[in-house]
Amino acid sequence: MKILFDLLTIQSVSGDEGGVSKFLLEYIQKRQKHWKVRPIIYSGEEFHDCILLKFGKPSTALFAHMDTIGFMTRYENQLIPVGGPEYIDGAFLVGKDSLGDIRCRLKVEDDQLFHDFPRAIDRGTYLSFEQNVRLDEESIQAAYLDNRLGVFTALKVCETLEDGWVIFSTYEEHGGGSMPFLLRFIQENYPIQQALIADITWVTEGVRPHEGVVISLRDKYIPRKKFLNRILDLAEKSEIPFQLEVEAYGGSDGREVQFSSYAIDWCFVGAAEENVHSPDEKVSLLDLNSMIEMHQYLMKNL
Repeated sequence: MKILFDLLTIQSVSGDEGGVSKFLLEYIQKRQKHWKVRPIIYSGEEFHDCILLKFGKPSTALFAHMDTIGFMTRYENQLIPVGGPEYIDGAFLVGKDSLGDIRCRLKVEDDQLFHDFPRAIDRGTYLSFEQNVRLDEESIQAAYLDNRLGVFTALKVCETLEDGWVIFSTYEEHGGGSMPFLLRFIQENYPIQQALIADITWVTEGVRPHEGVVISLRDKYIPRKKFLNRILDLAEKSEIPFQLEVEAYGGSDGREVQFSSYAIDWCFVGAAEENVHSPDEKVSLLDLNSMIEMHQYLMKNL
């Protein structure tokens, strides 16, 4: 779990993913010699902060976004949200501007957002919830589990993967934007027919902790039924705990796969969390383990 704890310490609000990207590249360079197959690595300014790993002869891609929700400073101590963070009056926020480190509280006044830092903060500074990782025998609780658990899962898939793409994307929490150029690069260089999304969903009245990874039959967007049937057949054969989700709202990088100009099937597979987009996101360790195992199994057998 050390790699996960390290990931959870790095701020990476949408549009500012450079820190996590640098950490992942260093980790990949160090660890790839221990993986079953060494991937070809694509990164750099051509891809902004995204990272693409090509293993063998891919027909399937696994996507995990690196960014998190947060806030950006405006004028007169004002804050505006990045993505959809919970507005928790008094929650601690952290960041850094040209004058140094920042730790302040979020102030919510008549649905307007402010900070209480004793000096002006540079305009456009990113702030995010202060991290406090809590781990017990059943669950992990922290900020940024969405989507550091997806990134962690993707890294675990890399250890055993022989054929496939693993892609770390950006901007997902604030409208997307990196997927179009990532998909174009993939389809022009080594095309795929199907994609898995390693991300985090919600605990609801029909999705419970400790009952396995969630396979989403739909959120706001609807994957192709024929592909979902293949996923479900494989999930049953795997004997890995899983549960099914049917929602009317929410989205992921799967949206941009579906909206692209390419005929690529997709499915969201991820653990469910409580206290979504807060400093206290909580995920069952059983569900995290089944998320990792299911992605490893599907990437091998699709």
